[in-house]
Amino acid sequence: MFKERLLPFIERYEEINRLLSSPDISSDIAKMTELSKEQSSICELVERAREYISTMEAIEENRELLADEELGELAREELAQLEPKLPLLEEEIKVLMIPKDPNDEKNIYLELRAGTGGDESALFVEDIFRMYLRFAEREGWKVEIISSSEGTAGGYKELIALVKGKRVYSKLKFEAGTHRVQRVPETETQGRVHTSAITVAVIPEAEDVEIDIKANEIKMDVYRSSGCGGQSVNTTDSAVRLTHIPTGIVVAIQDEKSQHKNRDKAMKVLKARVYEARMQEQLAQTSAQRKLQVGSGDRSEKIRTYNYPQNRITDHRIGLTIYALDDVMSNGTLEKVIDPLIAHYQAEAIKEAGL
Repeated sequence: MFKERLLPFIERYEEINRLLSSPDISSDIAKMTELSKEQSSICELVERAREYISTMEAIEENRELLADEELGELAREELAQLEPKLPLLEEEIKVLMIPKDPNDEKNIYLELRAGTGGDESALFVEDIFRMYLRFAEREGWKVEIISSSEGTAGGYKELIALVKGKRVYSKLKFEAGTHRVQRVPETETQGRVHTSAITVAVIPEAEDVEIDIKANEIKMDVYRSSGCGGQSVNTTDSAVRLTHIPTGIVVAIQDEKSQHKNRDKAMKVLKARVYEARMQEQLAQTSAQRKLQVGSGDRSEKIRTYNYPQNRITDHRIGLTIYALDDVMSNGTLEKVIDPLIAHYQAEAIKEAGL
C-alpha cells in the first residue's frame, strides 16, 4: 500500500526532531547543520504524507457510516469531497519522493557561445541572453555579466553570466545544449531564411567545500585586454587566463580593469567548470540517472529550434512545439517551454523509481 511507503519518511522526520533537541547534537554544529538540512528536505513530503494518511482514514470512517440511517447522508457528502482529493495528493507526494538533485538550489554560470552561422550566430547569442534576462526578472533573480566577447557585427561571440536567486539551477538545467535559429538575417537582401546555432552551458556555482583546487594545479597567464574596457585596454596586463592542469579546463577573463578582480572572477568560473566536469563524470557512470536526463545535457546535442517565420519554438527532446516565439523572446515567458520539460522529467523519474 502507498501508505506503508510514507511511514518511514514520517518516522525519520520525528527521529530528527528528537535528535535536534538532544544536548549531544546541540553542541555539534556540523551534525546539527546536516540534520537540519535533511529535515528541511523532507518537511514538505512529510506534511503531504500526514495529510494523505488522515484523508485516507477519514474516507474509511465515512464508508463505514454509509449504512447508518442518521449519518449515512452526511458521510456520502464527506466522501464526495474527500475521495477526489486522495489521488491528487498521491501524485503530489510521488513528485516529492523523487530523489533530490543536490544542485537544484544553486546559482549558475550561464555560458552562451556563437556556433555555426557567423555574425548571425553572434546576434542570436544576444537575443537568447536577453530572453534569459527577462525570464530572470520575472523570477526575481539577479544577473551579472562576468565576461563577454563582442561579435564583429554586433551581438556576442561568447558571454558568461552569473545568475543568482531561488532554485535557479532547477529551472534552467535543461537549457544546456545547442539552440538553433531559423530566420532571415538583417543583411540578407534576397529574403532567404538562414539557419545558425549557438551553444548554452548551465554550470552550477561551486562552493569552496565542494571543490578544492590546489595552487600547484593552476597555471596563470596575464596579457593585455582587447576590445571594450576603458583606458587600461592594451596598456596593462590586466587580463587573466587560468588553466586547470589536471583537466585542461581554461578560463580567460578580461572585463575588469584590475588584474586581481579578473583573477577572482576567473577562479570562481574555473571552480564551477571543474565541479561540473566531475559531476558529468559521475553522471556518465550512473546509468539509472542517465536515463532520467531530458537529453544528454551535451552541448553538441541540438535541443531546440527557434523558427521566426513561423513564430515557432520546438523542443526536440520531448517533441514540444509552441507557436509563441515572439512572446517567449520579447517577454521572457520561458516557462512555456521549461514547465513541460520539468513535468516530463518528473514523470520519467516517477516511472524509474517505480512509485
